[in-house]
Amino acid sequence: MQNTFYLFPGQGAQYPGMALDLLESGSAGVKRLFSLSSEFFGKDMADILRNSSSDDLKPTDMAQPTITLANLAAAAYLAEKGIKPAGAAGFSLGEYSALAAAGVISEEDCLLLVTKRGKAMQAAIDRINQNDPRPPGMAAVIGLSPEKVEALIAEWGIAGLNAANINSPKQVAVSGSADALEEAEKRFKEAGARRVMRLAVAGPYHSPFMKSAAEEFSIALEKIKFSDPVIPFFSNVTGKQVESGGEAKILAHRHILEGVRWTDEEAAITLLKPEALFEVGPGKVLQGLWKDTENAIPCYGAGTAAEINALSKQEKA
Repeated sequence: MQNTFYLFPGQGAQYPGMALDLLESGSAGVKRLFSLSSEFFGKDMADILRNSSSDDLKPTDMAQPTITLANLAAAAYLAEKGIKPAGAAGFSLGEYSALAAAGVISEEDCLLLVTKRGKAMQAAIDRINQNDPRPPGMAAVIGLSPEKVEALIAEWGIAGLNAANINSPKQVAVSGSADALEEAEKRFKEAGARRVMRLAVAGPYHSPFMKSAAEEFSIALEKIKFSDPVIPFFSNVTGKQVESGGEAKILAHRHILEGVRWTDEEAAITLLKPEALFEVGPGKVLQGLWKDTENAIPCYGAGTAAEINALSKQEKA
């Protein structure tokens, strides 16, 4: 499978012990990434992943660097097996791993940025929670098309409500204040949604509620060099292929505040006719979202040593 595109998962995919099998494989590239991430985070990442519970990994300042390390470690292990991407995209936080895979930013800058991003977003969430007894959050709307959800949000004009993640043809995550989410839940159900489910996330991601985090993070982002992609790379903000490093940097500034147009990215990827997709990192979320498209192009897990070893054998067969 020479024409394989990589999909990198985002926050929520983490689990205790992830990527330790890759480190224990003896891979020099993986060892280097663990060392870099530990340096930027200020603590030994192997110890964190070995000794943390699921709850320990939930805060965004912890989740972002650990997930990105797991993503990049899987990509490094794939490279050592002779497998490299022909294109790259990432869901939410996963977009930073995709930026590195596409040669737009270095692995070092990627790990540095996500550490700073996680801290900035955690600080914003902490401020929101301190100042609001009923803090904003997110909910998944299941059973309405993305077009319908966005049209209803525009029609209703509920303050503080926006479409955050266009996950699949069957699911949209919305961000909003507590009052906005309560009102929207009733209205979405009246409009035909099968379910409206509150999400157990730390904050209202990909929304204007993250303004202070975006402002703080932009200072760090501005210092980083963005090169032109060396393989096709796709933006969450536009859902389209990104043509230059300058464009990628502008979109990175917008990324925290604006929604993830994942279904549009999937459609843009399909137009380039990859032979297969690999979910490079922990979990199977993106494989499930790809399955919802009913696309004939297969999507395989490539987040563990066992998965990657199996794919490598398949490549050589």
